[in-house]
Amino acid sequence: MITVCLRMKLDQTPLKRVPVALCLDADGHCTAPVPTDREGRARFDLPAASGKVLVDGVERYHGQLAGEVQVDIWSSTQAPDDSQGLGGHLPRGSNAYPSMQTRTLEVDGQPVLTDAEGYLVDPATWSESFVRALAAAEGLRLADAHWELIRYLREHFARAGTQATVRNMVRHFSQAWGREAGSSAALHRLFPRGGPQKQGNRLAGLLRTKGEH
Repeated sequence: MITVCLRMKLDQTPLKRVPVALCLDADGHCTAPVPTDREGRARFDLPAASGKVLVDGVERYHGQLAGEVQVDIWSSTQAPDDSQGLGGHLPRGSNAYPSMQTRTLEVDGQPVLTDAEGYLVDPATWSESFVRALAAAEGLRLADAHWELIRYLREHFARAGTQATVRNMVRHFSQAWGREAGSSAALHRLFPRGGPQKQGNRLAGLLRTKGEH
């Protein structure tokens, strides 16, 4: 028996009545979609195997399928590695001023304007490709933990209208990852060029926090 447990990444709420299918690596066979129950679980009468989990037709997991496989996503409508489509309001519009020093970052072959430190001049031009391009320019190799924190920063701003403080981040990620991995020191190691509140906000397409020079 293979069970897929589908939950919201931010608060672990079960996602109910969402179609889940499995595609097995061995023969390429894909099961018929099975809707998740009240606990966010979809069950398949299959032996352990290697394969993909498709949630509403979109691949969300690829690896060993055995026992219970938990898949955490931001919403059932998100695209892979997508932090957009959030509720609430994210910053938009040009932040340029007459004496601003700017530079361009090539993103998918197109120039994107940032200030001298890498903050977007127009946060509406943010994309997942921008994150990858800026991370490469800053010598940061992105991992799942970076994406989780970037998405958390964007979701927090969309919900609260303000940037998350380091205290907010430590509280959230200590619960999500454990006290050591979610500590302030660990988060600063993840984002060595200014910590999560500076480098994290740059990558998340958010503005400078108060007090930055």
